[in-house]
Order: sequence, then structure tokens, then C-alpha cells
Amino acid sequence: FSEVDNRLMSLQLVKNGMTDAVMFNPDGQNVLPATVLYKKNILTLRGSFRPVTKVNMDMYEKSLNIFLEEKKVSKENTLVIFEITLSNLRSDGEIDERDFMDRAELLCSLGQTVMISNFQEYYKVVEYFSSYTKERMGLAMGVNNLIDIFDEKYYRHLSGGILEAFGKLFYRDLKVFLYPMLDEDGNTIITSENLKVHPRMKELYKFFKFNGKVIDIEDFKTEHLEIFSREVLKMINKGQDGWEEMLPAGIAELIKKD
Repeated sequence: FSEVDNRLMSLQLVKNGMTDAVMFNPDGQNVLPATVLYKKNILTLRGSFRPVTKVNMDMYEKSLNIFLEEKKVSKENTLVIFEITLSNLRSDGEIDERDFMDRAELLCSLGQTVMISNFQEYYKVVEYFSSYTKERMGLAMGVNNLIDIFDEKYYRHLSGGILEAFGKLFYRDLKVFLYPMLDEDGNTIITSENLKVHPRMKELYKFFKFNGKVIDIEDFKTEHLEIFSREVLKMINKGQDGWEEMLPAGIAELIKKD
């Protein structure tokens, strides 16, 4: 089957519910999750990465620095995973396979391990990793993502609701590394200290924050807070100038080549 692209075959497996997740190493080759995840410290970044921006890489670098300072974490035993959920691969209700290939290749070109999963909720990602490792895990995310985690509507299918989900998420040896965002007026930086969750969730959020489960990424680059993948994509599609500066070195050239 020399003409078959194994990455696209892997995508079909996830798409058709035959497996929960597939992974690619920095060389763009399929790898067996059990092999690379076994007994590892795992730091995960979830996103659309459409395209990968300087914000994504700043979040990755800064959260990794914090993660490696943890007592239970060693650099040699740490794996960073850039995760794209299947819902992020959909375009007009269908999966755009070319788009998938482009995103995976861009991330792999940056030396990253990529995972495509069927997990919409974060707790499912953590459960999946927990079947391979008992070591400490980290989730790097933006403020918006954390606020979403505290939204009850995502857990109505669970008999225990949001408490069951949080039990599965934070029961593990896990920490959230939070990348700040600018509020709508563009003047205030929102962190774990001043973000607003639903009033019913306020005490629950305080509990996890007080117990050190949510850690702010503090040495971020303020100029990156105004970069959004969706805006970059619009600029590329409209042929506007200036989007190249919002991407990591070398990525703009790869996009133009395609």
C-alpha cells in the first residue's frame, strides 16, 4: 500500500469511531499512543491551530517551562502533545482532509507530536492519557477555554453532571497552565485572578484555584494577546498583508508554498 497515506487512514479511523485518538511524531509518521505515552509526564495544548500562531508557541514554551519546574517532572520523561479534536477539523459539517494534512504538517515541522482525537471534553483527554501513565499531567489553555470547562451545559449527559466531570479531570495528578487574554475593551488582561465563571460555579472554581490546580502563565508576551488564528486565516484568504509576522518562523513560507 505504498500509495496510501497512513495519516489520512488514521483520520478515517477516528472519524468512523474505530479508535479514539491517533498520533503523529515530528517526522509526520504514525506512532502507537501506548508506546509514546507509557509512564510519561504529559503536557497537552488543544487548539484548532488553523494556522499555528505565535500565541500557540508562546503558550507552549511558557507552560513547558513551568511544567518542568514541578518536582515530579523531568525533561527526559516529558512529552508535549498538540491536540486537535475532530470537531475542530470539521468544515461545513464535513472533515476537510486537506486542511487536516496541512495543520498536522505545520505542527510536525515545528518539531511537535500531534494527536487527533474524538474527545470534545477535556476530562476525556485526561482519562485517555491516564490509561497509559500515572505521572503528572498538564493542560495549557487560554482563559476562554477554562471558562468553557466551568459551563454546566457540556456535562448534561453525565449522571453526576459537572461534579462527575471535574472528579475525572482533577482527580488525576493534573494542573492547568492558564494563558491570559485581553478583555473586549482591549485594556484589561484577564487571568485566573479576575476571570468570571457562572455564579453557581464560583465556589467550585475557587476550590481548584486555592488548591493549586490552576496556575497563571505570567511571563507571556503582551503583544501576542491580540493574535487570533481565525483573524490570521481571514487575512490569508483575503490576500491581506501582515499575517506573516503573527506566525512562528518558517510557517508563513510553508503556507505560501502550499
